[in-house]
Amino acid sequence: MKRHPEIIANADLTALSTFRLPARATELAIIDSIEQLPALPPTEGDELVLGGGSNTVFVADYPGRILLNRIKGLTTEECGNDVLVTAAAGENWHRLVRTCIDRGLHGLENLVMIPGCVGAAPMQNIGAYGAELSERFERLDAWDRSERRMVALEKTDCAFGYRDSLFKSAEPGRYLITSVTLRLSRHFQSRVDYASLSEAIQRTGIDQPTPRQLAAAVMRLRRHRLPDPTRLPNAGSFFKNPVVTKGQAETLLIEHPQLLHWPMPDGMIKLGAGRMIELLGWKGKSVGDAAVYPNHALVLVNRGSATASDLLTLVEAIQSSVEGAYGIRLEPEPRLIKT
Repeated sequence: MKRHPEIIANADLTALSTFRLPARATELAIIDSIEQLPALPPTEGDELVLGGGSNTVFVADYPGRILLNRIKGLTTEECGNDVLVTAAAGENWHRLVRTCIDRGLHGLENLVMIPGCVGAAPMQNIGAYGAELSERFERLDAWDRSERRMVALEKTDCAFGYRDSLFKSAEPGRYLITSVTLRLSRHFQSRVDYASLSEAIQRTGIDQPTPRQLAAAVMRLRRHRLPDPTRLPNAGSFFKNPVVTKGQAETLLIEHPQLLHWPMPDGMIKLGAGRMIELLGWKGKSVGDAAVYPNHALVLVNRGSATASDLLTLVEAIQSSVEGAYGIRLEPEPRLIKT
């Protein structure tokens, strides 16, 4: 294994982001082992960690170093009635979920087919169909770039929130996650309380789905609603579902009863951003080759040759439209890298 990472100057980033906007970086360092991290030469510019690129959109060239995390590996450890699964940050998330299901390790079925690498999962606190990563998270290991040493962070250290974490908001860029440990169970309990998933299961005529049947239902829903980024470049759900107070939600729902809404454990109310965008007629609309996906208003796509200007103009137009209609400013879910 190489002690020093491969470093590429004036690197093309287009293929390293699933939205596929043209962009370049001053240099790209490919990290495939923990031992390479202390050996990274100093750089005068900024550094940005990149995994699968499914939650990062480059809307400008990056005047610094991209750290491409390609560390691989998977181990398991028995822990009472549970099993601790440790996956290196460069492992593919969907492949990890499928491997766990095949090994009879349960708790991730609702998170199947989420694009990206394992290292990005805690950054975003990924979630889907009623489940979130934080529910199964045990700990992670990371390279602290400020102190230049390896650290272990427990769940309470990570400040998980809705599509948020310490790594995304409080201290972005400080940590390069090298592995994530999840607490999974050999006893399967299906999670089908999310409305669209429950309806999908009911349509199959199955009362109690097996782990594979639950994962298959989730994958069918995702394929129907979300385009394959290898065929139609996109970054998944582009806007966060806004969270408001119960009073704000009640006022909005009186005027806009068609809005989707879900109660949160803390008493707040989550509103469906996709429904907001759809009700305002944005499905299928475009600016240049940046467009709103016709099957799901929450997804923005690159129809082939979109530019950063196309995308940013479309994003701003949608945000202004939603804010004007509902008084809520939508926040992008992926990282928009502007400098």
